[in-house]
Amino acid sequence: MSLRDRLRTGTGEHEAVGADDGVVPDFYHEAKAQLHRQLVDQLELSKLEKLPPEALRAELRIIINGNIDIANMPLNRIERERLVQELLDEVTGLGPLEPLLADPTISDILVNRYDIVFIERAGKLSEVPVRFKDNDHLLQIIQRIVNRVGRRIDETSPMVDARLPDGSRVNAIIPPLALDGPTLSIRRFGVKPLAAADLLRINTLTQPMLDFLSAAIKAKLNMLISGGTGTGKTTLLNVLSSYIPHDERVITIEDAAELQLQQRHVVRLETRPANVEGTGQIVQRDLVRNSLRMRPDRIVVGEVRGAEVLDMLQAMNTGHEGSMTTVHANSPRDALNRLMAMVGMAGVSFSENVVIQTLARALDMVVHLNRGPDGKRRLTSISEITGTEGMVITMQDIFVFEQQGVDREGNVVGDFVRTGIRPRCLDRIIRAGAAGEGLLVS
Repeated sequence: MSLRDRLRTGTGEHEAVGADDGVVPDFYHEAKAQLHRQLVDQLELSKLEKLPPEALRAELRIIINGNIDIANMPLNRIERERLVQELLDEVTGLGPLEPLLADPTISDILVNRYDIVFIERAGKLSEVPVRFKDNDHLLQIIQRIVNRVGRRIDETSPMVDARLPDGSRVNAIIPPLALDGPTLSIRRFGVKPLAAADLLRINTLTQPMLDFLSAAIKAKLNMLISGGTGTGKTTLLNVLSSYIPHDERVITIEDAAELQLQQRHVVRLETRPANVEGTGQIVQRDLVRNSLRMRPDRIVVGEVRGAEVLDMLQAMNTGHEGSMTTVHANSPRDALNRLMAMVGMAGVSFSENVVIQTLARALDMVVHLNRGPDGKRRLTSISEITGTEGMVITMQDIFVFEQQGVDREGNVVGDFVRTGIRPRCLDRIIRAGAAGEGLLVS
């Protein structure tokens, strides 16, 4: 039976093309694949490459509609427009991913295999009725992504990190490492970064907490932001960096450029992976060391993962006050323990006591974020580092989130509270003239 006959059949398959449940029958993908092959055969790539994107899509739309008319496919208006749009995405974009990438409410796109796709929206994961034709189709889309940034992915190099034009972070892994077929993970970043008012609106923190943190930034306290995956560490770092005075020179160092500082006097640095020959890699430690020769007032490291933490701590201890970074950890105490472990990766034989003293002197504050079972991100503690007792770094909580439980709808119930402890750094904040009306000084 031809594709045209299968589309015309009265078995109910035709209605399924536009069904509300999003289930798309195989013959629809076969029809789209046939039209796609015809389109590729018709294109004069040398001419089309010279057209601007909108003109190219308009030209392709005319050709696709003509091919659909020739095939005499009995599609209604909605189905026809859907088919045209999907073919345009296949030729000029990233195929089935395009509608998801166009949705600003989606923060993560997770492709487990060609027919299983999940998204995260408002902190909740859910499966969506998006599928690729097969694993080869998914692999083609992955290769299209990595080729745009001069990378490659194949059996000899089956893992890759890349970045989309909008800044979204991409990780892909393919067979033989991925047993069920190519896997793709995309971490989205909003075109417009969240501001302090947005964090207050969604109850990530309270105004007194924000006042205290902004004063700490202005007083040049060194800050570590910790939390698990997807808790909003980079978002908070971006917001807090907005309180850095505009007359200071700031250097940002990241594996994948995510920070969007609004100051003019900012130098953005990004690591570089090894090339095809396995050479040319530039890691964060190289950039941190180089940044010290660039006359920075502050250094902001997107996230510390290894030996670069030693150079970062030394920078904080040698005149680059007010520097900030983030780390993956489950609690403020775990964050410090992770930093100690990372110092060991630097290959320098420091005693444990020296490492502890270095950490205690370099860092002034640990800010911890958590994502609750309701999917909401909250700043659960602001802790001040007060020194050491023996082989232990001592801390005191200034603000904490006290959770009472979870209501029937699954929402976390709790309150942000001030512990009542007077921060030791308060005198420093006052001397810097950063204690505004919203900051309690008693």
